[in-house]
Amino acid sequence: MHSGISYSIGELAARTGLSVKTIRFYSDQHLVVPASRTPAGYRRYGPEAVARLALVRTLRELGLGLEVIRRIVDRPLSLGRVAAEQVAALDVQISALRLRRAVLSAVAARREPTFEEMELMHRLVTLSEKERRRLIDGFLDAVFEAPPQPSLTDAPQPSPANASPQPSPADAPPRPSPANAPPQLAPADAPHPAEGGLRRSLTPELPDHATEEQLTAWVELAELSLDDEFRAAVRRLVREHAGNRHGREGSVAGTPPVPDVVAVTRDVVNTALASGVRPEAPEADPVVAALVTRCAPTCGQAGHAAPHEWLLQRLEAAREPRRDTYLRLLALVNGWPAPEPVTPVIDWAAAALRARAVAG
Repeated sequence: MHSGISYSIGELAARTGLSVKTIRFYSDQHLVVPASRTPAGYRRYGPEAVARLALVRTLRELGLGLEVIRRIVDRPLSLGRVAAEQVAALDVQISALRLRRAVLSAVAARREPTFEEMELMHRLVTLSEKERRRLIDGFLDAVFEAPPQPSLTDAPQPSPANASPQPSPADAPPRPSPANAPPQLAPADAPHPAEGGLRRSLTPELPDHATEEQLTAWVELAELSLDDEFRAAVRRLVREHAGNRHGREGSVAGTPPVPDVVAVTRDVVNTALASGVRPEAPEADPVVAALVTRCAPTCGQAGHAAPHEWLLQRLEAAREPRRDTYLRLLALVNGWPAPEPVTPVIDWAAAALRARAVAG
């Protein structure tokens, strides 16, 4: 003891603001050790116990566990390192809370959310970062028809005890490569670099310090990506894109990518649409002619006997208003400039083609 000064547990409680019960508990946990005991067995504490208990109290208020506190007060673990670890842990908790807030805001914005919607929102809010990535990868795999990945609830199943032994990978017969696989097993043949770029352009990357707007957009985007009808619609668009690439005349390896029908339509029609030109008006004739001329080589339809009909079919198949929603949300999440919606462009072009197909 220092200078012969010692405190009873009651006096220590008065000096630290802790209860006698709490000090006794900390003492039993060896976070503060009595300097001596009276002949009757009562604990006496030295002056250093006051500072030690003040540190323990502060660390407990910061949310640290007893084992970590013991390592700090006994000095094998620096307080600075513990503080840094706590900051990292708090960042994770804050991110989770902000995502939860975004989900609840999305629910509150709906008039009468269904039980299924509430269940989905709960699932989204409890996803880890890895699970969020798997959710988006599952959507993109379905759209680009990649081999199925395990779902969030899948787990390896043990083999039955009496199951026959399976050949090892080394003994298994080789699988056909994409080059010699039957065409019906590989609709788009081997993966094309353009498809990889398209997939990357459709991938949301939620930043570590996302804004409320980005979090809300990610929740809406994730909900949309789980919709089976939307997945099927985007899959058709991707197939159409691949068909345009593989089917155009003179296509060879290394040929530069060409714009798809929707991109060409947007470039050709935008000015007329913005200028208020009616699709059935004579002023739209040169726009439609330019559209057919530019789209024909893209789709391998040069010289087609009924250009208005085939282009109209392509555009009607490509019309998916929720694609605009997905791309808008994607841009918000990734911090990209807002894209121009293509549905109004497709509608204008389709109306113009329909009018001329009837007139022809």
